[in-house]
Amino acid sequence: MSRDEAIDRLWHDRPRDAFVRASVWVGFALIVLSYAIGDFDWGDLFSPRRQANLARFLIEVRPFPLQGVDWNWGVAWNWATELLADRGAQAALTTLAISVAAILVAGGVSLGLSLSAARNFASVEPFLTLAKPAPLWLRAGWRVICNGTRMILMLMRAIPEYLAAFLLLAIFGPTPVTAILALAIHNAGILGRLGAESIENIPIEAPRSLRALGAGRMRIASWVFLPELLPRLLLYFFYRWETCVRESTVLGLLGIASLGYWIDDARTRGHMDVLVFYVMLGVAIVLVGDIISSIARSLVRKAS
Repeated sequence: MSRDEAIDRLWHDRPRDAFVRASVWVGFALIVLSYAIGDFDWGDLFSPRRQANLARFLIEVRPFPLQGVDWNWGVAWNWATELLADRGAQAALTTLAISVAAILVAGGVSLGLSLSAARNFASVEPFLTLAKPAPLWLRAGWRVICNGTRMILMLMRAIPEYLAAFLLLAIFGPTPVTAILALAIHNAGILGRLGAESIENIPIEAPRSLRALGAGRMRIASWVFLPELLPRLLLYFFYRWETCVRESTVLGLLGIASLGYWIDDARTRGHMDVLVFYVMLGVAIVLVGDIISSIARSLVRKAS
């Protein structure tokens, strides 16, 4: 059999899944339906007016001292350092502080909630089979705890950060506390659900052995869950921290003195160059967070 014939044979004998094929066609149909009912006007996207707007934007994003003149790195550097010293550095530090405080609160809250939301942990007798059924009231109590916690986590992550911050403004005003609580509530719901799912999928042998030897729930959590799940939980933690950095920037649009506040101020004044500078500061914070995340997870993997 030639090579081409072998390739054709492999292609002919490839596994086929009707569900996958149907999913592809359904996805394609949804795209077409969205275009049909969405009233999109793609023709206006390339109209002369849009092209003029793009040309004007490309001019205005250049540093103001360099608009209409040849590029000069020294002038651009002086412009950037002046912006950074004026308000950029403080706004970036505020954004970073809000994101760090929010994710630490969210991480601490989610650790406790994830345990009581895990079905294999929040039960009458975790990881072991009882010789006889437990009393009905005890089983019902643990079911209420588990399902109630899962409902709380669902409500927490169902409220967008921006909406939560908008509601909290009435209590705390445009302060960093508003942003911290709004971000912490939403991300605790997400981290709690991810933690509960991770606990439910953990291999049962080690916790079952410890439970059979008389270990309590907290010892199982600290001796088995934490060492086993730490790399994965750190991945979730740092990913949500990156999200907190981005969202704390956006929350500045509500008047909280983060990067978003000055981005909105620059947009209102029509200073596109300043706006892009502050956006790039936010990008730099996210990149630093990604580097820290990679280093931390690498150290944990090596230690384990």
